[in-house]
Amino acid sequence: MPVNLALPVREALLPVAGVDIGTARAAIRKPDRRDVLVLRLAPSAQVAAVLTTNRFCAAPVLVCREHLQSSAGSIRALLVNTGCANAGTGAQGLVNARASCASVATELECAPEQVLPFSTGVILEHLPMQRLLAGVTAACGDLGRSDWLDAAQAIMTTDTQPKAISRQIRVGAVSATVSGISKGAGMIRPNMATMLSFMATDASIAPPLLQRWVRELADASFNRVTVDGDTSTNDSFVLAASGVGGLRIERDTDPGAAELRGALLEVAQWLAQAVVRDGEGATKFISLRIESARNLDEASAVAYAIAHSPLVKTAFFASDPNLGRILAAVGYAGISDLDVNRVDLWLDEVHVATGGGRHPAYREEDGQRVMRQSEIAVRVALGRGQAATTVWTCDLSHDYVSINADYRS
Repeated sequence: MPVNLALPVREALLPVAGVDIGTARAAIRKPDRRDVLVLRLAPSAQVAAVLTTNRFCAAPVLVCREHLQSSAGSIRALLVNTGCANAGTGAQGLVNARASCASVATELECAPEQVLPFSTGVILEHLPMQRLLAGVTAACGDLGRSDWLDAAQAIMTTDTQPKAISRQIRVGAVSATVSGISKGAGMIRPNMATMLSFMATDASIAPPLLQRWVRELADASFNRVTVDGDTSTNDSFVLAASGVGGLRIERDTDPGAAELRGALLEVAQWLAQAVVRDGEGATKFISLRIESARNLDEASAVAYAIAHSPLVKTAFFASDPNLGRILAAVGYAGISDLDVNRVDLWLDEVHVATGGGRHPAYREEDGQRVMRQSEIAVRVALGRGQAATTVWTCDLSHDYVSINADYRS
């Protein structure tokens, strides 16, 4: 069961003008489930993306990069399939990714280079092209009939539930809508630039600003979550601005820019946290706040040392306040001149450690009380500077091992 993550309500997910949604059941891996998604974008749409940094990236990621470079400003469709990642598939994988784009292009009467392909699922297997292409035809025929909840369902793999959210802002007499979906539960440590997220707004956003915003949004959301420390071959975060609505943003200082960016960030962070809340086998949602670091890289190194420690994560699962494990992770995070006497550690409001050891007022029953909660805040002050960051993660349970041991069965 996801940690305090409510199912999305279909009626609360808002359509985005200039974005049509089509889904299909192609039986790529499992029968009778949505597994192909097509998003058709208005001709005025602008698209920006942040893609995986994994050097063994999937064929669709390579094709995405090519198409974003060659067709910047004229992307007309996104194609997503689940059930097969098309990663580790060599030259044939590229052929199949391009063929899937060509199929969408034929259906929508655009150029193949105007289609961005995305895949998720099992690595080292080829796409079942006959079924996928039939799914493309069906999804294109469904355009305008499916909605954001259908879209969220169509990109799931080991997710236990769909992840989708909408927000709307008003600037004077003009409104703007933001809707987004994500998938992911395991192999989660995006480091972007298996996780996918697609967001859309009906606002018009100038291309240079859109590309900068998508990077900033990723850094403040998807690049701040981890389930198991594994960066997928297929991680992709895409933001489409259809330009059909009345709000037009050229620069950060334009009226409505701050409000729109705030709504985009709220959606991106909610989606990123939803991935962690639905982490494979997760029973705890943990916020790690690292403060008074010398710089952001240092703060991030400490946060991820804690978040990726199997000893820390299993202690959280067991509600065991064996909190020396957190201090050990801080100590091996790579800060060679760390003064441990200046480090402070809190669990929620409980001051656990200070001056290089246990806080005089700390009682283990207070630590255990916090550890039993389904949501836990860990705060570490390094006593070195003014930089800070927050990372969201989860515990490591027996179910995580079982899910991944049985993933292909």
